[in-house]
Amino acid sequence: MPTNDDPRARFAAVVQAPDEAIDLAEVALLIAAEAYPGLDLDRYRATLDALGDGARARVDAADSDEAKVRALLHYLAREQRFAGNQDDYYDRRNSFLNEVLDRRTGIPITLAVVYIEVARRAGLVVHGIGFPGHFLAKYAGGAEIVFDPFFGLLLTEEQCARRLQAVMGKDTPFDRGYLRSATPREILVRMLRNLKQVFLQAREFEPALACSERILLVQPELPPELRDRGLLYQQLECYSAAQADLERFLALAPNDDSAEVVREKLIEIRRHGGATLH
Repeated sequence: MPTNDDPRARFAAVVQAPDEAIDLAEVALLIAAEAYPGLDLDRYRATLDALGDGARARVDAADSDEAKVRALLHYLAREQRFAGNQDDYYDRRNSFLNEVLDRRTGIPITLAVVYIEVARRAGLVVHGIGFPGHFLAKYAGGAEIVFDPFFGLLLTEEQCARRLQAVMGKDTPFDRGYLRSATPREILVRMLRNLKQVFLQAREFEPALACSERILLVQPELPPELRDRGLLYQQLECYSAAQADLERFLALAPNDDSAEVVREKLIEIRRHGGATLH
C-alpha cells in the first residue's frame, strides 16, 4: 500500500477493492488529504470511533428499529450538533470530511458519510441514497427507514415523493427505485462531482481536474467524466490529453446530447496539433 505521503496513490489503490471492501471514511479522508497536505487521517478515524462509541450507548438502549434510528439522529444532530450548512452551502469545506468533523457542518452527502460511518461503529447498517437533488440515507436493518442527515429528520415515503417532484416536476411518478442504496463508488463519484463543481464555479481548473482524475480512478470509462476531463485539459492548454479524452468520450457515447459540441471542440483542439501535456 502506498505511504501516507501519497494520498492519490492510496486513493487509487483503495478504490480497486470490491465495493463491500471499500472503507468509505478512509477514501473520503484521502480526498481531503490532497487539499490538506499532511492531514492526520488517524486523528479523524479516532473522531469517528469516539462518535461511534457515543452513538452505540444510545442505540443499544433503544427497543425498536425506529427508536434506534431516532437515537442515532438525536445523538448526531442534537447532542453533537451535526447540521447542514444552510448559510454557506457552497463553501468548499463542506465537501471535505475532516472539515465536516471539525466544524460539525456540511452538505447532504458528507453528512451522510458521517452517519454511515458512525452507524457502522455503533452496530447499525446505514446506506447512502443517491436521491435526485439532495443526498439521503437509510437504515437497512429489520425495517427500511429513510432519513435526511442534512436536517436530522426521518422521512416518510410521501415526503420523499414530494421532494422528488420538487426537483423533477410535479408529474414525476415516485417509485422505490429512487431509494435504492448507493454503492461506495457512487458516493465517491458524487462527492467528487460536487467538489469539482465548486472549483469550476471559482474557475480553479487544476483542482477541478484533480477531482475529475479521481472520478476516473473510481469509474475509468465514465463517458461524462471523460468529456469533462477533456474539456478541463483543453482549458489548461493540454491539447493532446484533451483530444484523447474527447475522442474516447465520442467512441463511448456518440449520441450523447453533448456529442456535437464535443466534435466542435475537437476541431479547435486539432488546430493545436503537436501541443503536449504539461
